Amino acid sequence: MDTRTTSTALAAVAGLLLAVPATATADLATADLAAGAAGTTGGAGGATVTATSQADLERYARAAEPYVIRLDRAITVTPLGREIPVTSNKTIVGAGTRGEVVGGGFFLGAGTSNVIIRNLTVRDTRVASDDPDDKDFDYDGIQLDTADRVWIDHNRVMRMNDGLIDSRKDTTNLTVSWNVLAEGNKAFGIGWTDNTTARITIHHNWIHDTNSRNPSTDNVAYAHLYNNYLQHVRGYGNYSRGNTKMVLENSYFDTVKDPYYRDDTAQLRQSGSVVVNSSGKQQTGGSAFTPSSFYAYTLDRAADVPAIVRAHAGPQADIGL
Repeated sequence: MDTRTTSTALAAVAGLLLAVPATATADLATADLAAGAAGTTGGAGGATVTATSQADLERYARAAEPYVIRLDRAITVTPLGREIPVTSNKTIVGAGTRGEVVGGGFFLGAGTSNVIIRNLTVRDTRVASDDPDDKDFDYDGIQLDTADRVWIDHNRVMRMNDGLIDSRKDTTNLTVSWNVLAEGNKAFGIGWTDNTTARITIHHNWIHDTNSRNPSTDNVAYAHLYNNYLQHVRGYGNYSRGNTKMVLENSYFDTVKDPYYRDDTAQLRQSGSVVVNSSGKQQTGGSAFTPSSFYAYTLDRAADVPAIVRAHAGPQADIGL
């Protein structure tokens, strides 16, 4: 698989994770049906609609039926910080680089499954003067609470007043690929649960100019992080917490405090990564797991990751058209 032109979504199939190729024109991911179960297909099979207002976006995103929802313009959300509820079997995709959600985000609640959020810019809920530590306003870019089979791909999420992405409360079978997470205090938190059931893959993301949670990965049964580019991270980088088993491969850390480390109860196995201009912890321990026993994937060389991710992460002109 050439990761410069092809994204990878992961789907729950027979209790495991399955790698699923997806083309830019399809705007969905389709599992190998020979494995016995459908994968993350989003709104496939439903009508394709274009949301031109917040009211449109909310109506289609909350509908009982499947939809492929296109955004071809910037939609400003009111009130500031509102997270638009998204129900099962939805694809929300930006048309080229034009789709934006400004001043709000998305929320996937308990029981929501089979959702794709792709090729969007989600930005600007920051309330810096009133909440400098992001403690008072929970204005996330994408928040997931006990969701299943979700693909977050080729988005730009920036300047939110809490988490850019928060995957919480046993959300599982989640793939976060080819995104730009930038200019925020809390980039990507995972956990808020005592259970250790979640399965998450995080690859080819550019996380830059952030502070904490890059990601903070708490109580995840299988966390596979590869070919990510972390740059100018002030607080800490990849953190394996609680009972997490994390495999970290061929990522690139530039000017990152504590690039990767683990709790005593967690596992972290690392190979092939590059660390430059950075200080602090680079800690591993435990055998974790073997990702290739779950799905096939191809690693880019860590030295090539900054150029690849800068060129191909975030919204792309040829997706969603």
